[in-house]
Amino acid sequence: MANILDVEALLFDVFGTVVNWKSSVIKQLAQSHGIPEDILAATPTDWDAFAVEWRTKYYQQTKKVSESGIGSTNIDVVHRQLLDEMLETPRWQHLSAHWGDKKREEMTRFWHKLDGWEDSSRGLYSMKKDFILGTLSNGSARLLVDLHADLPWDIVFSGDIIGSFKTNPKMYLGAVEKLDLKPHKVAMVAAHRHDLVAAATHGMKTVYVRRPTEDAYLTAEEKAAIKPRADGGEFDLVVNSLTELAQLLESPE
Repeated sequence: MANILDVEALLFDVFGTVVNWKSSVIKQLAQSHGIPEDILAATPTDWDAFAVEWRTKYYQQTKKVSESGIGSTNIDVVHRQLLDEMLETPRWQHLSAHWGDKKREEMTRFWHKLDGWEDSSRGLYSMKKDFILGTLSNGSARLLVDLHADLPWDIVFSGDIIGSFKTNPKMYLGAVEKLDLKPHKVAMVAAHRHDLVAAATHGMKTVYVRRPTEDAYLTAEEKAAIKPRADGGEFDLVVNSLTELAQLLESPE
């Protein structure tokens, strides 16, 4: 019996879609910063803002590499480079002297310890019996298998394996080719509009997952377009969780 998307494989963005990067990184910063209390008292530190800036710079750098082909595709290298750059800026330089090389390496590994959204593991296990499940992520392969979540992937496609970052076409086409499927038999599942728009240009089906930490800076017009194609929107499906997606895919077409 055909599923509503008529696909054989589901490829998932990971940061933000499957794992809650924001709360995970903020929690680790707050618990493991190692900064003396008198320093923090003299210069209050907003760990939420620190995490968001780190993530924003990640977007900027991966976009640059995806477009130019210049730069590392190992996300640990990228995160460390961005951390070093942040600690040279006036806003965060009070932290720099307290975070030596060893501490910065430890902090870079924070991104390997992200917790899944509450619905992620259950939703993925429900879908696993009927679909090939894989990542299509800018994260490194090692990072993706280290994550602090029970995520039953069949295959991992990552930036360092494919040799670029999204939204470079070879990320999508390379993964589809390795699956030995036609693009329309693979769905991209993500909480990021730009990721799905790119996937759709290569013939993939698209599923938008609403997450509270993601796509905060879309225009009103872009937000209005986030709805199913059947309702005049941009994407094949729009859901609020991976368990909702699993339920929809279990229903006959």
